[in-house]
Amino acid sequence: MAKPSRIKRTVDLEDNATALALAGDHDAHLKLLEQAFSCRVTLRGTQLSLDGGEAAVRKAAAAVGELLTIIRSGRPLDPAMVESLMEIAVSTNGRPSEVYGDVVWTHRGRQIGPRTMNQKAYVDAIRRNTITFGIGPAGTGKTYLATAMAVAALTSKKVGRIILTRPAVEAGESLGFLPGSVLEKVDPYFRPLFDALYDMIDGEKLSMLMEKGEIEVAPLAFMRGRTLNDSFIILDEAQNTTPEQMKMFLTRLGFGSTMVVTGDVTQIDLPGGRRSGLVTVGDVLADIKDISFVCFDHHDVVRHKLVQRIVAAYKDHSDRLQVEQGLEEEGRRDRRGTG
Repeated sequence: MAKPSRIKRTVDLEDNATALALAGDHDAHLKLLEQAFSCRVTLRGTQLSLDGGEAAVRKAAAAVGELLTIIRSGRPLDPAMVESLMEIAVSTNGRPSEVYGDVVWTHRGRQIGPRTMNQKAYVDAIRRNTITFGIGPAGTGKTYLATAMAVAALTSKKVGRIILTRPAVEAGESLGFLPGSVLEKVDPYFRPLFDALYDMIDGEKLSMLMEKGEIEVAPLAFMRGRTLNDSFIILDEAQNTTPEQMKMFLTRLGFGSTMVVTGDVTQIDLPGGRRSGLVTVGDVLADIKDISFVCFDHHDVVRHKLVQRIVAAYKDHSDRLQVEQGLEEEGRRDRRGTG
Protein backbone atom coordinates (compact mmCIF):
# COMPACT_ATOMS: atom_id res chain seq x y z
CA MET A 1 0.00 0.00 0.00
CA ALA A 2 1.48 3.33 -1.07
CA LYS A 3 2.30 5.85 1.66
CA PRO A 4 0.36 9.15 1.58
CA SER A 5 2.29 11.76 -0.38
CA ARG A 6 4.08 14.41 1.68
CA ILE A 7 4.41 17.98 0.56
CA LYS A 8 6.09 21.13 1.83
CA ARG A 9 4.64 24.60 1.63
CA THR A 10 6.29 27.91 2.55
CA VAL A 11 4.39 30.98 3.75
CA ASP A 12 6.03 34.42 3.64
CA LEU A 13 5.13 36.30 6.86
CA GLU A 14 6.33 39.65 5.44
CA ASP A 15 7.98 41.07 8.58
CA ASN A 16 9.45 40.05 11.93
CA ALA A 17 6.60 41.51 13.99
CA THR A 18 4.08 39.30 12.19
CA ALA A 19 6.36 36.28 12.55
CA LEU A 20 6.76 36.85 16.30
CA ALA A 21 3.01 37.30 16.78
CA LEU A 22 2.28 34.11 14.87
CA ALA A 23 4.91 32.06 16.73
CA GLY A 24 3.95 33.17 20.24
CA ASP A 25 6.14 32.90 23.34
CA HIS A 26 8.53 29.95 23.04
CA ASP A 27 6.78 29.01 19.76
CA ALA A 28 3.63 28.05 21.69
CA HIS A 29 1.32 28.88 18.77
CA LEU A 30 3.39 26.86 16.29
CA LYS A 31 3.26 23.84 18.59
CA LEU A 32 -0.53 24.09 18.70
CA LEU A 33 -0.58 24.20 14.89
CA GLU A 34 1.51 21.04 14.74
CA GLN A 35 -0.78 19.24 17.17
CA ALA A 36 -3.96 20.33 15.39
CA PHE A 37 -2.91 19.31 11.88
CA SER A 38 -0.25 16.64 12.45
CA CYS A 39 2.33 18.33 10.28
CA ARG A 40 5.74 19.81 10.97
CA VAL A 41 5.80 23.59 11.40
CA THR A 42 9.13 25.43 11.18
CA LEU A 43 9.83 29.15 11.33
CA ARG A 44 13.06 30.62 9.99
CA GLY A 45 13.07 34.39 10.04
CA THR A 46 9.91 35.38 8.19
CA GLN A 47 9.58 32.07 6.32
CA LEU A 48 7.10 29.57 7.76
CA SER A 49 7.40 26.00 6.47
CA LEU A 50 4.63 23.38 6.66
CA ASP A 51 5.69 19.79 6.01
CA GLY A 52 3.37 16.77 6.05
CA GLY A 53 0.57 14.99 4.27
CA GLU A 54 -1.09 16.92 1.47
CA ALA A 55 -4.46 17.30 3.22
CA ALA A 56 -2.85 18.24 6.55
CA VAL A 57 -0.60 20.89 4.97
CA ARG A 58 -3.50 22.34 3.00
CA LYS A 59 -5.63 22.70 6.15
CA ALA A 60 -2.70 24.04 8.18
CA ALA A 61 -1.96 26.66 5.50
CA ALA A 62 -5.60 27.77 5.54
CA ALA A 63 -5.46 28.04 9.35
CA VAL A 64 -2.25 30.09 9.15
CA GLY A 65 -4.01 32.42 6.72
CA GLU A 66 -6.84 32.87 9.24
CA LEU A 67 -4.34 33.62 12.03
CA LEU A 68 -2.57 36.17 9.87
CA THR A 69 -5.89 37.90 9.12
CA ILE A 70 -6.51 38.23 12.87
CA ILE A 71 -2.96 39.49 13.55
CA ARG A 72 -3.29 42.13 10.82
CA SER A 73 -6.61 43.27 12.29
CA GLY A 74 -4.71 44.29 15.43
CA ARG A 75 -6.19 41.68 17.77
CA PRO A 76 -3.39 40.01 19.77
CA LEU A 77 -3.10 36.23 19.86
CA ASP A 78 -2.57 34.09 22.94
CA PRO A 79 -2.31 30.28 23.30
CA ALA A 80 -5.91 29.89 24.55
CA MET A 81 -7.17 31.87 21.57
CA VAL A 82 -5.06 29.89 19.10
CA GLU A 83 -6.29 26.62 20.59
CA SER A 84 -9.89 27.75 20.18
CA LEU A 85 -9.14 28.92 16.65
CA MET A 86 -7.72 25.52 15.75
CA GLU A 87 -10.84 23.82 17.11
CA ILE A 88 -12.98 26.03 14.89
CA ALA A 89 -10.84 25.26 11.85
CA VAL A 90 -10.58 21.51 12.50
CA SER A 91 -13.94 20.49 13.99
CA THR A 92 -16.38 22.82 12.22
CA ASN A 93 -14.52 23.90 9.07
CA GLY A 94 -15.48 27.41 10.14
CA ARG A 95 -13.46 30.55 9.52
CA PRO A 96 -11.75 31.65 12.75
CA SER A 97 -11.09 35.15 11.44
CA GLU A 98 -14.83 35.74 11.09
CA VAL A 99 -15.29 34.75 14.73
CA TYR A 100 -12.30 36.57 16.22
CA GLY A 101 -12.67 39.54 13.91
CA ASP A 102 -15.94 40.41 15.64
CA VAL A 103 -14.96 42.75 18.49
CA VAL A 104 -17.99 43.56 20.64
CA TRP A 105 -16.30 45.92 23.11
CA THR A 106 -12.81 47.26 23.82
CA HIS A 107 -11.69 48.47 27.25
CA ARG A 108 -8.16 49.64 28.02
CA GLY A 109 -6.85 47.91 24.92
CA ARG A 110 -8.52 44.60 25.77
CA GLN A 111 -10.83 43.37 23.04
CA ILE A 112 -13.94 41.39 23.98
CA GLY A 113 -15.71 39.26 21.43
CA PRO A 114 -16.72 35.72 20.49
CA ARG A 115 -14.22 32.86 20.61
CA THR A 116 -16.29 29.99 19.21
CA MET A 117 -18.76 29.53 16.36
CA ASN A 118 -21.67 29.32 18.82
CA GLN A 119 -20.54 32.50 20.56
CA LYS A 120 -20.41 34.24 17.18
CA ALA A 121 -23.93 32.99 16.42
CA TYR A 122 -25.00 34.27 19.85
CA VAL A 123 -23.78 37.85 19.41
CA ASP A 124 -25.21 37.92 15.88
CA ALA A 125 -28.56 36.71 17.25
CA ILE A 126 -28.56 39.48 19.87
CA ARG A 127 -27.93 42.03 17.12
CA ARG A 128 -30.77 40.69 14.95
CA ASN A 129 -33.45 39.81 17.49
CA THR A 130 -35.37 41.60 20.21
CA ILE A 131 -35.17 38.61 22.58
CA THR A 132 -32.32 36.10 22.63
CA PHE A 133 -31.92 33.05 24.86
CA GLY A 134 -28.40 31.78 25.56
CA ILE A 135 -28.59 28.29 27.09
CA GLY A 136 -25.62 26.17 28.10
CA PRO A 137 -23.06 25.26 30.76
CA ALA A 138 -20.97 27.60 32.86
CA GLY A 139 -17.94 29.20 31.24
CA THR A 140 -19.41 29.49 27.74
CA GLY A 141 -19.54 33.29 27.81
CA LYS A 142 -23.33 33.64 27.83
CA THR A 143 -23.51 36.36 30.47
CA TYR A 144 -20.14 37.96 29.74
CA LEU A 145 -20.84 38.52 26.04
CA ALA A 146 -24.38 39.73 26.77
CA THR A 147 -22.96 42.26 29.23
CA ALA A 148 -20.41 43.43 26.64
CA MET A 149 -23.21 43.86 24.09
CA ALA A 150 -25.20 45.84 26.66
CA VAL A 151 -22.28 48.15 27.47
CA ALA A 152 -21.64 48.73 23.76
CA ALA A 153 -25.33 49.54 23.18
CA LEU A 154 -25.41 51.99 26.11
CA THR A 155 -22.19 53.71 25.06
CA SER A 156 -23.38 54.13 21.47
CA LYS A 157 -26.73 55.52 22.72
CA LYS A 158 -28.71 52.67 21.16
CA VAL A 159 -30.39 52.26 24.56
CA GLY A 160 -30.75 54.61 27.51
CA ARG A 161 -30.01 52.12 30.27
CA ILE A 162 -28.89 48.62 31.16
CA ILE A 163 -30.99 46.48 33.51
CA LEU A 164 -29.42 43.38 35.06
CA THR A 165 -31.63 40.97 36.93
CA ARG A 166 -31.66 37.42 38.21
CA PRO A 167 -33.72 35.32 40.63
CA ALA A 168 -32.21 35.28 44.12
CA VAL A 169 -32.94 31.70 45.13
CA GLU A 170 -29.53 30.01 45.43
CA ALA A 171 -29.00 30.56 49.17
CA GLY A 172 -32.58 29.77 50.08
CA GLU A 173 -32.84 33.06 51.96
CA SER A 174 -35.37 35.85 51.75
CA LEU A 175 -33.91 39.20 50.73
CA GLY A 176 -35.93 40.82 53.49
CA PHE A 177 -33.93 38.99 56.16
CA LEU A 178 -30.50 39.79 54.74
CA PRO A 179 -28.74 42.84 56.25
CA GLY A 180 -28.05 46.11 54.42
CA SER A 181 -29.57 48.08 51.55
CA VAL A 182 -31.17 46.43 48.52
CA LEU A 183 -27.87 46.68 46.60
CA GLU A 184 -25.96 45.14 49.52
CA LYS A 185 -28.54 42.39 49.84
CA VAL A 186 -28.30 41.37 46.17
CA ASP A 187 -24.53 41.82 45.88
CA PRO A 188 -23.66 38.12 46.48
CA TYR A 189 -26.16 37.04 43.82
CA PHE A 190 -25.02 39.61 41.27
CA ARG A 191 -21.27 39.33 41.83
CA PRO A 192 -20.66 37.62 38.43
CA LEU A 193 -22.46 40.49 36.68
CA PHE A 194 -20.55 43.11 38.67
CA ASP A 195 -17.27 41.36 37.81
CA ALA A 196 -18.15 41.50 34.13
CA LEU A 197 -19.07 45.18 34.34
CA TYR A 198 -15.81 46.05 36.10
CA ASP A 199 -13.97 44.30 33.25
CA MET A 200 -15.64 46.63 30.78
CA ILE A 201 -16.11 49.98 32.57
CA ASP A 202 -13.78 51.86 34.94
CA GLY A 203 -14.98 51.66 38.54
CA GLU A 204 -15.57 55.39 38.98
CA LYS A 205 -17.60 55.63 35.77
CA LEU A 206 -19.56 52.50 36.67
CA SER A 207 -20.51 53.98 40.05
CA MET A 208 -21.64 57.18 38.34
CA LEU A 209 -23.77 55.28 35.80
CA MET A 210 -25.40 53.29 38.60
CA GLU A 211 -26.11 56.44 40.61
CA LYS A 212 -27.73 58.03 37.54
CA GLY A 213 -29.83 54.91 36.97
CA GLU A 214 -28.28 54.19 33.57
CA ILE A 215 -27.17 50.83 34.92
CA GLU A 216 -29.66 49.16 37.23
CA VAL A 217 -29.19 45.94 39.18
CA ALA A 218 -32.28 44.44 40.78
CA PRO A 219 -33.76 41.06 41.77
CA LEU A 220 -36.27 39.55 39.37
CA ALA A 221 -39.11 40.14 41.86
CA PHE A 222 -38.56 43.90 41.42
CA MET A 223 -39.47 43.66 37.71
CA ARG A 224 -43.15 42.96 38.36
CA GLY A 225 -45.50 45.70 37.15
CA ARG A 226 -42.86 47.57 35.15
CA THR A 227 -42.62 48.32 31.43
CA LEU A 228 -38.98 48.49 30.34
CA ASN A 229 -38.54 50.89 27.41
CA ASP A 230 -35.27 51.95 25.73
CA SER A 231 -33.32 49.36 27.73
CA PHE A 232 -30.91 46.47 27.31
CA ILE A 233 -32.19 43.90 29.80
CA ILE A 234 -30.30 40.78 30.88
CA LEU A 235 -31.93 38.00 32.91
CA ASP A 236 -29.15 35.81 34.28
CA GLU A 237 -29.47 32.35 35.92
CA ALA A 238 -32.87 32.01 34.24
CA GLN A 239 -32.98 28.28 35.00
CA ASN A 240 -34.02 29.34 38.51
CA THR A 241 -37.19 31.07 37.32
CA THR A 242 -40.57 29.39 37.44
CA PRO A 243 -42.69 29.40 34.26
CA GLU A 244 -44.80 32.16 35.83
CA GLN A 245 -41.73 34.28 36.59
CA MET A 246 -40.41 33.79 33.06
CA LYS A 247 -43.72 34.95 31.59
CA MET A 248 -43.75 37.94 33.95
CA PHE A 249 -40.23 38.94 32.92
CA LEU A 250 -40.73 38.58 29.16
CA THR A 251 -43.93 40.64 29.25
CA ARG A 252 -42.00 43.58 30.78
CA LEU A 253 -40.55 44.24 27.31
CA GLY A 254 -41.06 47.81 26.15
CA PHE A 255 -40.39 49.79 22.98
CA GLY A 256 -36.78 50.16 21.81
CA SER A 257 -35.53 47.43 24.16
CA THR A 258 -33.45 44.28 23.80
CA MET A 259 -33.69 41.29 26.12
CA VAL A 260 -31.12 38.54 26.68
CA VAL A 261 -31.97 35.53 28.85
CA THR A 262 -29.14 33.25 29.98
CA GLY A 263 -29.07 30.04 31.97
CA ASP A 264 -27.95 26.44 32.37
CA VAL A 265 -30.75 23.88 32.55
CA THR A 266 -28.42 21.38 34.27
CA GLN A 267 -28.02 23.71 37.29
CA ILE A 268 -31.60 24.22 38.49
CA ASP A 269 -31.79 25.22 42.17
CA LEU A 270 -35.55 25.66 42.47
CA PRO A 271 -36.91 24.15 45.69
CA GLY A 272 -39.29 21.22 45.77
CA GLY A 273 -38.46 20.00 42.28
CA ARG A 274 -40.40 22.84 40.66
CA ARG A 275 -40.25 23.04 36.87
CA SER A 276 -37.91 25.66 35.43
CA GLY A 277 -39.23 28.48 33.26
CA LEU A 278 -36.14 28.15 31.08
CA VAL A 279 -37.02 24.50 30.36
CA THR A 280 -40.57 25.27 29.25
CA VAL A 281 -39.99 28.53 27.38
CA GLY A 282 -38.48 26.84 24.31
CA ASP A 283 -41.68 24.89 23.69
CA VAL A 284 -43.84 27.97 24.22
CA LEU A 285 -41.91 30.48 22.08
CA ALA A 286 -40.11 28.31 19.52
CA ASP A 287 -42.14 29.53 16.53
CA ILE A 288 -42.32 33.25 17.36
CA LYS A 289 -40.35 35.58 15.11
CA ASP A 290 -37.79 38.00 16.57
CA ILE A 291 -36.94 35.50 19.32
CA SER A 292 -33.79 33.40 19.01
CA PHE A 293 -32.45 30.43 20.96
CA VAL A 294 -28.69 29.71 20.97
CA CYS A 295 -27.47 26.55 22.70
CA PHE A 296 -23.90 26.09 23.93
CA ASP A 297 -22.01 22.94 24.87
CA HIS A 298 -18.64 22.01 26.38
CA HIS A 299 -16.83 23.01 23.17
CA ASP A 300 -17.78 26.62 23.93
CA VAL A 301 -16.23 26.68 27.41
CA VAL A 302 -13.52 29.36 27.28
CA ARG A 303 -12.06 28.68 30.71
CA HIS A 304 -9.29 26.19 31.47
CA LYS A 305 -9.38 23.20 29.11
CA LEU A 306 -9.96 20.93 32.09
CA VAL A 307 -13.31 22.70 32.61
CA GLN A 308 -14.36 21.56 29.12
CA ARG A 309 -13.57 17.97 30.04
CA ILE A 310 -15.39 18.26 33.38
CA VAL A 311 -18.52 19.63 31.70
CA ALA A 312 -18.40 16.89 29.04
CA ALA A 313 -17.90 14.18 31.69
CA TYR A 314 -20.91 15.36 33.69
CA LYS A 315 -23.05 15.41 30.55
CA ASP A 316 -21.98 11.86 29.66
CA HIS A 317 -22.76 10.75 33.22
CA SER A 318 -26.19 12.39 33.09
CA ASP A 319 -26.95 10.78 29.71
CA ARG A 320 -25.98 7.34 31.07
CA LEU A 321 -28.23 7.81 34.12
CA GLN A 322 -31.17 8.75 31.89
CA VAL A 323 -30.66 5.62 29.77
CA GLU A 324 -30.38 3.43 32.86
CA GLN A 325 -33.50 4.97 34.41
CA GLY A 326 -35.37 4.46 31.14
CA LEU A 327 -34.35 0.78 31.04
CA GLU A 328 -35.39 0.32 34.68
CA GLU A 329 -38.79 1.89 34.00
CA GLU A 330 -39.24 -0.31 30.93
CA GLY A 331 -38.36 -3.36 33.02
CA ARG A 332 -40.91 -2.41 35.66
CA ARG A 333 -43.62 -2.02 33.00
CA ASP A 334 -42.75 -5.43 31.54
CA ARG A 335 -42.95 -7.07 34.97
CA ARG A 336 -46.32 -5.44 35.65
CA GLY A 337 -47.57 -6.64 32.28
CA THR A 338 -46.61 -10.26 32.94
CA GLY A 339 -47.57 -10.29 36.60
